Amino acid sequence: MPQIAITFPDGKTRSYERGVTGQQIAQSISSGLAKEVLAVSVNGEVWDLFRPIESDASIRLHKWADDEAKRTYWHSSAHLMAEAIESVFPGTKFGIGPPIENGFYYDIDMGDHSITSDDLSRLEKKMEELSKRDAPYRREVIGWNDAVEYFQKKNDPYKLELLDGLKGEQITLYHQGEFTDLCFGPHIPSTAKIKAIKLLSVAGAYWRGNEKNKMLQRIYGITFPTQKELDEHLFRLEEAKRRDHRKLGAELELFLITPKVGGGLPIWLPKGTIVRETLENFLRSEQRKRGYLPVVTPHIGNLNLYKTSGHYPYYKESQFAPIVVEDEEYLLKPMNCPHHHQIYMSKPRSYRDLPLRLAEFGTVYRYEQSGELNGLTRVRSFTVDDSHMYVRQDQLKDELCDVIDLIQLVFSTLGFKDFKTRLSFRDPKNMEKFGGEDAMWEQSEKDIKEAADLMKLNYYIGIGEAAFYGPKIDFMVQDALNRTWQLGTVQVDYVMPERFKLEYTGSDGLKHRPVIIHRAPFGSLERFIGVLIEHFAGEFPLWLSPVHCAVLPITDSQHEYAKSVCARLTQAGIRVELDDRNEKVGYKIRDWETKKVPFMLVLGEKERAGQTVAVRQHKKGDLGAMNLDAFRDKISKAIMDKSITI
Repeated sequence: MPQIAITFPDGKTRSYERGVTGQQIAQSISSGLAKEVLAVSVNGEVWDLFRPIESDASIRLHKWADDEAKRTYWHSSAHLMAEAIESVFPGTKFGIGPPIENGFYYDIDMGDHSITSDDLSRLEKKMEELSKRDAPYRREVIGWNDAVEYFQKKNDPYKLELLDGLKGEQITLYHQGEFTDLCFGPHIPSTAKIKAIKLLSVAGAYWRGNEKNKMLQRIYGITFPTQKELDEHLFRLEEAKRRDHRKLGAELELFLITPKVGGGLPIWLPKGTIVRETLENFLRSEQRKRGYLPVVTPHIGNLNLYKTSGHYPYYKESQFAPIVVEDEEYLLKPMNCPHHHQIYMSKPRSYRDLPLRLAEFGTVYRYEQSGELNGLTRVRSFTVDDSHMYVRQDQLKDELCDVIDLIQLVFSTLGFKDFKTRLSFRDPKNMEKFGGEDAMWEQSEKDIKEAADLMKLNYYIGIGEAAFYGPKIDFMVQDALNRTWQLGTVQVDYVMPERFKLEYTGSDGLKHRPVIIHRAPFGSLERFIGVLIEHFAGEFPLWLSPVHCAVLPITDSQHEYAKSVCARLTQAGIRVELDDRNEKVGYKIRDWETKKVPFMLVLGEKERAGQTVAVRQHKKGDLGAMNLDAFRDKISKAIMDKSITI
């Protein structure tokens, strides 16, 4: 048999017979590894373990800890759930069933029957039964006409509609047990690896996300290799409900969203505004140190501006309708960058002027369907900590590294220690989605990868995840519940300089195009704060807390002293609230504890006479009496240092 070369992530190469599978490669290394491996990446594309490799390739074997393995596992679980549904409810029509960040779902059409909690229990038991049969997942390449004939016999209009969009492409079916699905894969070797199963909920979902289409039922589920992992996940789900930023946002008086203003349009209350402004001031200070220049741009712009940038054709469906003013069309600003490009173009630029770093906390607007809105994390109006850096090619790598350093500083200051980075590149198989010349993309992807290597980032490459105008680095942060959020982003752009004809005069006296870096460490302030609320369960670090301490006089005779304490602390930049309500001090303490204020200063006659304060810390209780100046100095230092804990 002809031999092929298989290269492993450590750079070592082994020879195998052509047609070897990922499973066989894992077995050749060790039987233990073969049992743990769930999928294999072949030249960066995730494959089934049982799919034969016919030519030289670079591979990576994926165990459960890898995101690629989890996606494959949950994709296979969606097929297992579909088989159970078809068994328990014959005649069900199937839409799509992808893996998601945590688990999977399947969209189904059951006619007039609505899935109940009892149905979910029945389906769980059926999935457990089918799993134990240890049915292999089998991949079949099939002709388009044969696939159409198969799903016509099944009377499945949704699969037939999907096939209409796949003419000319390779069609694959996957079989397991008695179930067959139209699917690109990949899948795990067999159903037996799916051990612990929980179907979580049912929701409505328009077919293909179009509100003009039929509403289907979407069943969400989660599976794990062990019951212990499932139990831990279910505990985290309950904890997530307790930490829900929408619930805490109302309880802590941070923000509100009212239908009288409109869905997805948050209003920041005083305490939430303090959190927001504290974050802004922190980043503004860091930006000043790094040579950024502040700018402010309008909330609307002429439609032609966004046609030039390409945002209007590419993002038309996610933008509000144009506004007609004096026969001209204007658009609510969907992006800040076209406005910043006008600032660059406002006067001639020399190579000596670069890099030019423009920064704005700019509010932008996107049209999101009402069913997709979610508190602060999915809104129609949001503020981006946006910066556009106009650089020479020889400056690009250093500027990228400095931006990465800034984003790492933001994360470390807020206590985010666990994060990965995704290098988001274009998809060579779907070129119509991306603008610009091939050479520009190749250069910018190379630049980003070299900067990521220089900064020793823990990254993976996401094919097809790029912006339409260039590749990017997306920072994926894990919160206290081990959920992953995409927060900061850095993008390299060779396309916009061409579209806007941006120029600078080089040292050779000739005109050159700058390169643009798009950068947002927070991403969206709304989403970032929503994540922070849930990460900290509303218990913000002292420096970020909207109220640093509450002053609680026990009786009226301590009110004047309490006012003087508040004045001295306020003068030191400490955010204080005086609670002079006619309530017992025990009630006040319990109330401020629920408001998650870091410190309470209880003032009785003893404290007034000795000019001291009785300090209570949130969740830690009574810390005893302290000299007021000593308390002030202690927390002033913690605020200045931006300490996560005290």
